[in-house]
Amino acid sequence: MNVVVTNLKGGVGKTTTAVYLAAIAVEKGHDPVLLIDADRQASSAEWLEERPIEGVTVLEAPSERMLARAMARHEGTAIIDTPPGDERLVQSAINAADAVVIPTRAGGVEFPRVVVTLEMIPAGTPRGIVISAARLGTNDLEETIAWWKAENVPIWGVIPERVGIAAGPEARLYRPGLAEYEPVLRRAVRKR
Repeated sequence: MNVVVTNLKGGVGKTTTAVYLAAIAVEKGHDPVLLIDADRQASSAEWLEERPIEGVTVLEAPSERMLARAMARHEGTAIIDTPPGDERLVQSAINAADAVVIPTRAGGVEFPRVVVTLEMIPAGTPRGIVISAARLGTNDLEETIAWWKAENVPIWGVIPERVGIAAGPEARLYRPGLAEYEPVLRRAVRKR
């Protein structure tokens, strides 16, 4: 099972989403769990070097060839953290995906890059939006949810802002964050 976490736009919560999904996969008994970091910045790999998650193996694969090989040659569940802006690498990941999770934020500048990302996904591949760092109860969030619903794009999760603030290599995984990401993983693996 390959769950690709992608959005051509940067700064939308891809790494946080990938790390939390890997942690949830271990917690829910997916075995083995591989986190493939396809971003040359290696943020996921750096995060798990600082704070390893027992049961999660990390593999850096910052080229199309390395990524394709890693996605084809593993057992269990792989969570793939993709880079922003690298359409060829993202397309390579999407082509081998069993499900695609698209983190985004609430607000107008986010929509165009998500639409381009969605257009890259083959029709039969399950996909869902995760609104990350959401300010609950705001007009921006409500308008964003309404817009994606009108576009018939499933929303697999709305992750509160406090989860994003607690994330990163310096921080431990936040228990409420694990609870917020658990339904996202469940939707991704159920859809295959």
